[in-house]
Amino acid sequence: MQNPFKSETWAVPEGTVQTVKRLLSENIRDYLPRYLLAFLFMGLVAASTAASAWIMKDVINEVFINRDKMMIYIIAGAVIFIFTIKGASTYGQMVVLSRVGNAIVADLQQKLFRRLTEQDLAYFDRMSLPELAIRVNTGAASARAVIELIVLSLGRDVLTLIGLIAVMIIQDPVMSLLALVIMPPIVIAVSVLVRRVKTYAKRQVVSNAKIGATLQETVLGVRIVKAFGLEPVMHKRMAGSVAEVQHQSNKIASLMARTSPLMETLGGFAIALVIFYGGYSVVEMGKDPGAFFAFITALLLAYDPARRLARLNVDLSKKVVGARLMYELIDEQPELEQIDNAPELKVEGGQVNLDDVHFSYGEGAALNGLTFVAESGRTTALVGASGAGKSTVFALIERFYDPQSGDISIDGQPIKSVSSESLRKHIAYVGQDSYLFNISLRDNIAVGKPSATQAEIEAAAQAANAHDFISDLPDGYDSLAGEGGGRLSGGQKQRIAIARAMLRDAPILLLDEATSALDAESEAKIQTALEKLMVGRTTLVIAHRLSTVRHAHKIHVMDQGRVIESGTHDELFEHDGIYRRLCELQFQSAKKEDAA
Repeated sequence: MQNPFKSETWAVPEGTVQTVKRLLSENIRDYLPRYLLAFLFMGLVAASTAASAWIMKDVINEVFINRDKMMIYIIAGAVIFIFTIKGASTYGQMVVLSRVGNAIVADLQQKLFRRLTEQDLAYFDRMSLPELAIRVNTGAASARAVIELIVLSLGRDVLTLIGLIAVMIIQDPVMSLLALVIMPPIVIAVSVLVRRVKTYAKRQVVSNAKIGATLQETVLGVRIVKAFGLEPVMHKRMAGSVAEVQHQSNKIASLMARTSPLMETLGGFAIALVIFYGGYSVVEMGKDPGAFFAFITALLLAYDPARRLARLNVDLSKKVVGARLMYELIDEQPELEQIDNAPELKVEGGQVNLDDVHFSYGEGAALNGLTFVAESGRTTALVGASGAGKSTVFALIERFYDPQSGDISIDGQPIKSVSSESLRKHIAYVGQDSYLFNISLRDNIAVGKPSATQAEIEAAAQAANAHDFISDLPDGYDSLAGEGGGRLSGGQKQRIAIARAMLRDAPILLLDEATSALDAESEAKIQTALEKLMVGRTTLVIAHRLSTVRHAHKIHVMDQGRVIESGTHDELFEHDGIYRRLCELQFQSAKKEDAA
């Protein structure tokens, strides 16, 4: 089914209405009692506002015309009572709406984050971090703003306007008719502004995403930026994006500000007509001056709620943009098909089979009919040039993606038919650039087994040759890793990642250049630890340094997404094929480095 909140609906007028209906239907129900309480407070505000206009009749007639001394005290007391009720009700309305709004934002942000974690890797491949941040943060805030705008418009402004119009009609129906002649021109003019605000609001969101993208690239690639002197280039990109946002913001501000002179001018005409007719009625026809002043007071008090209601569609069109971006994320369906109540993976030996697997990230095949078996309890190595598809194999085994054709199974169970959670629970992975969270090193290692004791964590760290450098840090295992592990060297990060994998103690082990960031001494120690870890486990190893895989039980040489040679190190070396040439090239390179 086509998603009604996709970007192509920006030009559809009903898009705003659909989004508003969805927001109200999904969020009002849970907070209905509190919204009813807020409406009660807003009703009291509206009633007290109407009463403050009504009482002007008695102020003029009883105090200034009849000069009744007792009525001075009575009216003064009534005014104090009216405005006390109005102040207390306004406070109650604001507190209730603020708490409900905060709860809605919190609920939506959690819902968005859960939905985000349900997406597969293909989604994150095409979405930038700034755009995701806008959808989560701005989307939830926009949803709150839209709901509050509607609630306040219906509760405060409509009720207040109804009360004041009732006062006006009771005092003088003819003057009320004169005052309302300004409505049709306002509605027509505002509808024109709405269409233009929608266009510029969408452009503003896109430009803000560009600012975030430029900031992200500059921060994450700051070493490259400084090393290659790219500061002027990044300044130019940022300046362009900022200028776009400034232009869109100015346009939106100009369009939204046009409602003020429109209302002021037309309102002035209406008030002038009322004063002319009312003054003439009092002077020439002897009508009640108190009723005239009550009418004028009600008319002037009605100006603000009428102005806000006239701007409602314009304000909604601007605020609803973020809410629609939020719903695009919520409605995004993962590409990976998940079977409801799928059984858990049952691992006995851990044999991994790939049968005629074809996979492409887009144009060009990453895997082209790949077939091989990683035998249970043995080590299988994948070697080959960069781009041969080795890392893609690991991504498919962990089911971050599904192949376009072919089958992947573990112990005879197709991984598509089991739950992804149980699949990944039986796999430990160490990559080339292992990501660490900005939490303590203890907690980073415990990611492999959240229930692990301190003794188990330290044992894993010792086995990974990480315990000594952790102990030398000022806070030891409580030291923060920094964002992405930025407070540690590459080798230290890798050892933490290996400790994490060791602690997981999974039957299937995936090592993607697991020792690439280590020096020779540390690599030798880690290799010994890994060899102990591999015993009894199905291990798949990717390595460019062939010396690290020469003892593998089976080596598969990959090229252009398929296996072209298989065998042990000795068998492949004697075969005089690609593997032997790769070994000779690395041997020659090592000799040159030693000579240098």
